[in-house]
Amino acid sequence: MEPDTFREVGADVYWRRRMALLIGVLVVVAVVAWACSSLSQPYGDSGVAASPTGDPASEALLASLYATPTPTPTPTETDAAARPEKPSPTPTRRRPGDACDPDDLVVSLSAEREVYPAGDKPKLLLTLVNTGRFMCTAEVGPRALEVRITSGDDRIWSSADCISGEGAQKRRLKRGIPYIRPVVWDRRRSAHDCRAERVGARPGTYVAVARGKAVRSGKVVFHLR
Repeated sequence: MEPDTFREVGADVYWRRRMALLIGVLVVVAVVAWACSSLSQPYGDSGVAASPTGDPASEALLASLYATPTPTPTPTETDAAARPEKPSPTPTRRRPGDACDPDDLVVSLSAEREVYPAGDKPKLLLTLVNTGRFMCTAEVGPRALEVRITSGDDRIWSSADCISGEGAQKRRLKRGIPYIRPVVWDRRRSAHDCRAERVGARPGTYVAVARGKAVRSGKVVFHLR
């Protein structure tokens, strides 16, 4: 710059321009240095270079912007993983001669006829069949395997009433071979109290059923004249 020019603008203006030029040069140098240091910095797992400023807040902000979101498992998946498997029940091994499984027993009841004239005693036939794989033992006594006769809601007669002794009768039932027991009703009422007077049943319609602890036959309908 010419001396005349220096005198024209003044010393203070001249030095301010020099200072602005120096600051600009320093800014360019700082930018270049920052770029070089960024390229040389190692990358973490997220792929973001470490912050040149060393500011923890800035580093956390960059990490949150570039972090890969982790999928949250659904409650169903979590519950299924945490739920223990239930052990399978151990099947019960049955041997020949064991007590019969009620599911393997079929009980039925039939009447000799549908209508019984006056003075004719109804004759019923009880049948019990084992359908299981092995021979088994069942209680077939009149208390354990009862035949009951009713008329509407009125209990008329039962084979379990007034049985002398224990009345227990066990039978071995082979597969498919029925146990048969005939039952004869004398046409009179019965009761748990054996001292009660036994009154003759009136003519009408009656229903008979055979039933045990876990088995039951179908209904048999007959008429008394």
